[in-house]
Amino acid sequence: MEEGSKIGVDTSMVTLRAFNQCVLHLGRLARECGAAEFIADGLQAFRHLVPFASAWWGEMSTSVASAPPQSWMHGRIDLPDSFAGDWQKSAGSDKFSHDTLSQPGAVIRDSGFTDPNAEVDAFARRHDLYHPMCITFELPESGLMFFVCLYRGAEAPGFNDIEAELFSAFCEHLLQLWRFQVQDMIRVDTGNGASDFGVARQDGGLLYIGAGLCTMIQRELPGWNGSTLPAEVIAQLPKAPCVMRLGRSALALTPNAEHVILSLETQPRGAVLAPRERTVAMLFAAGHSYKEIARILSLSPATVRTYLRNCYLQLGVKSKVELGSVLRLPNSPEIVRRE
Repeated sequence: MEEGSKIGVDTSMVTLRAFNQCVLHLGRLARECGAAEFIADGLQAFRHLVPFASAWWGEMSTSVASAPPQSWMHGRIDLPDSFAGDWQKSAGSDKFSHDTLSQPGAVIRDSGFTDPNAEVDAFARRHDLYHPMCITFELPESGLMFFVCLYRGAEAPGFNDIEAELFSAFCEHLLQLWRFQVQDMIRVDTGNGASDFGVARQDGGLLYIGAGLCTMIQRELPGWNGSTLPAEVIAQLPKAPCVMRLGRSALALTPNAEHVILSLETQPRGAVLAPRERTVAMLFAAGHSYKEIARILSLSPATVRTYLRNCYLQLGVKSKVELGSVLRLPNSPEIVRRE
């Protein structure tokens, strides 16, 4: 074997070992970190293998005739808080974004400030997005797209073919593990079952959201633009489990470890529960006893029993399991018990 070929093989083996270590580390992060930190920590680990200056990721709706693409849940590394909002102003004209959204599963790269739209070009210059590399994946269970985008500045080299292949393989692992985390928390199967759900931190930062929930919040609160829950919802998070009204809609909030699960409420078989009855039912389905519910809500145990009896009759259920299913509570042993 010629010396040059041997060096190439050795380099490839070193890269492969480094990638394998990165993926193993990603698996450990998935087990040890909450969803709040998983994607950011995973990309920071990948940064040692494929260096980048900044990164942006999240969930995005595709462009339609009446509206540009919209980023609904997003995180970032070494980019300002205003980045997503700044991008949204010219999202409908961003050729690179349209290219990535129209080719799910493919790594799209570019170099230079070359967008024909002056506003998009100015945005890229402002944030030094000289070399972008992005991949998107379809999320059929949410109705949205998942994307990860890495950037390098004008003084750095562009992303090469090997880095693009590593990026693609890494993001497939990242997406799979992130989806497992989300599905484990909301306890729904794949398919279209997660469109009406969301997962948020206690500060209101979104970790996952489905298209159905996005549509409802934006309809009831037109000024909302994603990433962080509206202030009206954030104010209710400490009260979970509970049900709150947003205009014509009801939103159930259920605690799960350090997160809160959000789900659109539907009224089965025409049943309508009073807000206090529904809160009692959610607490009972989440594992609280009559006495605990009475203490939490400052009610008598007899009143709790009355509320629950009404709930069972109106919802047509016969057990705690059926009650939790009708209320769409996650069937999880990690549901936090409020003492």
